[in-house]
Amino acid sequence: MPKTIHTMIRVLDEHTSVAFYEKAFGLKVADRLDFPDFTLVYMRNPESEFELELTINKGRTESYDLGDGYGHLAVSVEDLDAEHARFEAEGLSPRKLVEFAPAGKRIARFFFVADPDGYQVEVLERGGRFK
Repeated sequence: MPKTIHTMIRVLDEHTSVAFYEKAFGLKVADRLDFPDFTLVYMRNPESEFELELTINKGRTESYDLGDGYGHLAVSVEDLDAEHARFEAEGLSPRKLVEFAPAGKRIARFFFVADPDGYQVEVLERGGRFK
């Protein structure tokens, strides 16, 4: 059976992006592969083997155009209110907390935050299908 192992995003500045994902989600660099034209940085935390692959194209100076195809990366946390407060204290500019409850039945609680390159990350409270 296939197993998901990572997702890749292109980032402009390795150090800024690594610092954001460390501060925001506790991800640490698991591996770094340096090539003549690009660098791959794999990040993860003890919660999951799934990795975020940051691709840094050397010599790139312009921000990437995220286009209209990218949606978001999602992470789950135990205490959403505490995480939202921590993000605010860290100066990470989380958006407002949202309780998604169409027809009165709560499906999810979450907030979004943008990384330094503008990629959206959804932070969901663990529960139901969001474990």
